[in-house]
Amino acid sequence: MPTTHVIIGSGIAGLCAAESTRQIDPQAVIRMVSEEPHEFYSRPGLAYFLRNDFPESQLTIRTPEDVAALNLQRVHGQADKLACDTHEIVLKDGRRVRYDRLLLATGALAVPPPFPGGNLAGVVTLDGLDDCRKIIAMAWSGYPAVVVGGGITALELAEGLNARGMKVEYFLRSTRYWADVLDETESKIVMDRLRHEGITIHTETQVKQAIGSDGRLTGVETQAGKHFPCEVLAVAIGVRPRIELAKQAGLLVGKGIAVDQYLQTSAPDVFAAGDCAEVFDPVSGKPTLDVLWPTAIVQGRIAGANMAGAARPYVKGVPYNVTMLAGLKVSIIGAVSGGAANEDLVAITRGESEAWRVVPKSWVVGADDDVNRVRLVVGDCTIAGALVMGDQTWSRPLQQLIIGKVDITPIRPALIAGGAEALTQLAKFYREWEKRV
Repeated sequence: MPTTHVIIGSGIAGLCAAESTRQIDPQAVIRMVSEEPHEFYSRPGLAYFLRNDFPESQLTIRTPEDVAALNLQRVHGQADKLACDTHEIVLKDGRRVRYDRLLLATGALAVPPPFPGGNLAGVVTLDGLDDCRKIIAMAWSGYPAVVVGGGITALELAEGLNARGMKVEYFLRSTRYWADVLDETESKIVMDRLRHEGITIHTETQVKQAIGSDGRLTGVETQAGKHFPCEVLAVAIGVRPRIELAKQAGLLVGKGIAVDQYLQTSAPDVFAAGDCAEVFDPVSGKPTLDVLWPTAIVQGRIAGANMAGAARPYVKGVPYNVTMLAGLKVSIIGAVSGGAANEDLVAITRGESEAWRVVPKSWVVGADDDVNRVRLVVGDCTIAGALVMGDQTWSRPLQQLIIGKVDITPIRPALIAGGAEALTQLAKFYREWEKRV
């Protein structure tokens, strides 16, 4: 009898798990349960689709031939109950799906608006393709919109609505953008560029309530009593892992679904991967969440292999992400805390890792002009993290030095001193290190 693998979730972690399982076990039955009816698409690509940079068709991440080769049995529906004792999933409509091995790749969902009026038509969050389509349909050129939040998704929404011709008012509860990751100068660079694009930024501004008529949004009232008319109110204050199914089944959960080094949960034959999984971070010594596309890919591949009997350990690596902030490419590697709490977020945001916030002190070692910037977090013997903004020349070298935990003791004083000489010393050190490895 072939082994039956069931994957709940059709995001990148679920897809990579299916590919890994199929590679190891060509005869396996693989069923994928998903609430989304769409073919596999790029979640990070939604920002570009929203901005009208490319058509929806370019979101596709696998060819029809690739998908067909997986021989997946797609099940459209919502998993409602997990019965570990009988190895069954019960769907909301009563259907039952049996498994020998199960992967929970349920992802994370946007935190709903915390203020009155959050259920009005016109109040939106951005979790997936259907949300993006809905927002685009609402984005009428020349009409006002309000965006609330302080991470990557909020900026994507502000830029997307602005690109669609809406008059965007961007509310930040704190004094600057993404304060727990960017430092003051980096925040200012991003905010200045947003203003240049035509987006109006309101710092230290909170929504008191969304106001509507006949169930439809007409505006927002701030805590200070100001009224802003708007057709769209986009809220991006963080995401939370979808752990309801795991909790109902009695699995061990924290902020996410707890897993061991093989990405197995506290229940036999049940694994978890991606945004919903909480993994051990050897640097902090604590379980952490990563809401990162590259991390979900790696976890999905390893979980899928282990479901097929490979017993491959997952060792949490250095969190890494490349994103676009106000038209600037930004690489974030390792621990890069911006030195302040992010009051605009009530939970981790998409494109972020909790591990980024571990080390608070950093030094700017290169700032060639108003947008190109290299900031390092220097530990006792190694570089613990780096943020590269604009020119990406240093992105790959720093990633190698950080991931390799290379001893930089000989140039540590120069790095801490900062300035142009720091980059000169770092370049010389890197060239010599490359020759040795």
